[in-house]
Amino acid sequence: MTNSKETEKFLQRAMAICAGSEKCRADIEAKLIQWGLDAGERIKIIEQLVREKFIDEERYAVAFARDKFRQNKWGRIKISAMLRMKGLGEDVIRKGLDALEENLYAETLKKLIASQKKQVRAVNNYELRGKLIRFAVSKGFETDLVYEAVNELINDNSD
Repeated sequence: MTNSKETEKFLQRAMAICAGSEKCRADIEAKLIQWGLDAGERIKIIEQLVREKFIDEERYAVAFARDKFRQNKWGRIKISAMLRMKGLGEDVIRKGLDALEENLYAETLKKLIASQKKQVRAVNNYELRGKLIRFAVSKGFETDLVYEAVNELINDNSD
């Protein structure tokens, strides 16, 4: 057990990390473990960070979902799986996913598939369709949206 001065030092370091970018409880917990703090100290520090709004899981979920969608072109399935791995609740995850604009989401999926289509080598439309579907599903997009977007792209371009 460290003394209160050292605990305060670790609290200040955690506050600085949270002020730099959005973090969830799991991120800070991992950092505190890395620093060698025991469970009681970790709980106290995390509770204070939550009380003072340095950690806000809803805000984190929204920021995470928007960032992963915009920068990595991830779909809702992959985003929600990653948020689940961070230990966030389903209601918090839902709020994060609701922050994604539906029109932009569908448009991004279509652009992603069209871009991939230019790079894919396929013997026929059946093989092309399969490769494009696997690609989009691996990015975490919902299968029904992927089928619709792939079929629309291939049918528009078929001779």
